[in-house]
Parts: sequence; C-alpha cells; structure tokens
Amino acid sequence: MAGTGLVIGGESILPGETKQIALDMPPLYTATSMSIPVFVKRGKRPGPTLFVSSAIHGDELNGIEIVSRLIKSRSIEKLKGTLIAVPMVNVYGVLNQSRYLPDRRDLNRSFPGSKKGSLAGRIAHLFFKEVVSKCDVGIDLHTGAIHRSNLPQVRADLDDEEVLAMAKAFGVPVLLNADIRDGSLRATASEAGIKILLYEAGQALRYDEFSIRAGVKGIINTMRHLGMLNKSRAKGVPITPFIARASGWVRAPESGFVNHLAQLGDHVEKGDKLAIVADSFGQIQGHILSPAEGVVIGKQNIPLTQEGEAIYHIAYFKTPDSVAEQVEMLQDNLVPNDSTVTI
Repeated sequence: MAGTGLVIGGESILPGETKQIALDMPPLYTATSMSIPVFVKRGKRPGPTLFVSSAIHGDELNGIEIVSRLIKSRSIEKLKGTLIAVPMVNVYGVLNQSRYLPDRRDLNRSFPGSKKGSLAGRIAHLFFKEVVSKCDVGIDLHTGAIHRSNLPQVRADLDDEEVLAMAKAFGVPVLLNADIRDGSLRATASEAGIKILLYEAGQALRYDEFSIRAGVKGIINTMRHLGMLNKSRAKGVPITPFIARASGWVRAPESGFVNHLAQLGDHVEKGDKLAIVADSFGQIQGHILSPAEGVVIGKQNIPLTQEGEAIYHIAYFKTPDSVAEQVEMLQDNLVPNDSTVTI
C-alpha cells in the first residue's frame, strides 16, 4: 500500500530508508510529553506494507521484546516492501503497568476512534490513521490477562483464505477462528480491507522466552510467506498447524485454593482431573474436570479461586493428541535446552 511517498507523523520515509518516529500523544497531567514510538524500515524493492503492533493493552509486555528482537534481526536486512513496527501503542498503560488507559477504557474496544473523542478514542484514531491505514497486512501481539497464561496461538478470521494462509505460515500449532469484537483493532482493520493476525502467548507483566521466540519466528515466517523476505532453509522439525473447531473455559465448581494438575499444551481427555480445589485446611472441596477431549491453551496461574471463575481454556480439535505433539516439537525447536525458560 505504501508508495514512494509514505508519510508517518509528518515524516517522509523513502524506499531504502529506516527511521524511528514519535507520534505525539496527549501529555500527562504533569505536562510530561508522551509519544507512540514507531520503527519504519522500507526496502529498496517493492512489496507489501506490514505493521506489527504490541502493548495495545499496556500490561502485555511480551510483544515489546518480540518487536525489539524483530527489528534487530538480520533476517529483515534484505526487506521487500515496508515494515512498520510499534513496540508500544498504549504507552500510558505500559507506564502504569495497566491493561487500560488513564480514563479506564480498553483501547482495543475503542477503534476506529475519533480526533475529538475520549482519550482512548483519540489514541485509537491516531494509531489507525498514522499506521494501520497505510498497511496491507498486520500482526497484533497480545498475551493473556494478569495471572493468566496463553499457549502460543494465532486468532484470526480463518474463513478468509488469505488470512488462513498467513496464519498457517506463522508456524504455531494452534489456530483459532475467532469472532471479531466490535471496537477492536482487528474489526476496524478488517473493515478497511487490511488482513490481520492476532498472536496470543504468555501472560501479562512477564517475559516468557518460549512465547517471545515463537512470536519472532512467526512474524518472520509470515513475512517470507508474503514475499517480503527471501525464503530460507527451515531449521528444526516443521510445525503443522491445526484449526480448533471450538474452545471454551472450564470454571471452578467451588471457591478455595487450587492445585493445578494440567499445564499449557497438555492433551486432556473427557473427565480428566485438571485441578483440585481445597479449603485452607487442605480438605478437598471439589475437582475441576475436563468436559471433553482437547488441548489446554490457557490457564489461570494463581492458586486462589472463587466459585465460577474461569480456570482452564481448552481448545477442541479432531486430533488433539497430534496438536499436543506439535506443541512439544515447537518447544524443542525454539528452546531445546530448557523447555521452561521464563524471564
């Protein structure tokens, strides 16, 4: 989409140029200036324009490290087209270690926004106008919420053949055909004809090495699929992606203290014990059971729960045992010496 005259934040970026740009945001009430950092790299040869965005939710930090490693990667040196990488969209949230903006709004429910709307609406408008609208495709990076972890997964409109091909090229085992939510970046981008993937992995306020490596590799894989980078000889065992036919959360039957038995990536059968709920004296109050055969793709991490709280997210596949095997292969490929590396 970017022709010879790509302009972001009033700065022109020509083919062959690399620039770091600051998009001015409303200042803090202390009069401290705020801006969205934007990295732009344009190849000398034509190709698609891709944006990679992170920290739309300010406490979701894995994506910041993914973007940092991506823009320093030697793989993008011979780029065709344009890469626009935004390590922090919700800079206010990162500063406050919060999912939300200072006005308590969710930025990812505020698109397309408006120039004269709420703070969230103004940031959404700025980011969409200056970055997203100038792109052909995008990858938005997320993690689980606070105290919740997600297995590396891609969520997208998999009924769109181009998006499905991008999702498969990303190279993680779990693909979810996720509904588009009103006000989300994905909804607004899709309405504008921009093909977009959402990468979910890890948990809020934590770096997870496995999730970070899978994200960097997945973006580079997708760029190769789009013709932005030269093909390379694959390293490690090829990963086969599987599309989940459905997914759902399993909730705690009782309030109490949780001892987790099932972990991310586990293949579980119907009726398997996922966790034990006990009282403060250690007396068992109930068990959390798997409602069907599937793969654990999300879980709560803290051992405290209220009755009805969502504890495990399970995705359902035709061949869940094969998916679990691919998860193990991906982990072996990316973190061969220590499958539990966490920063």
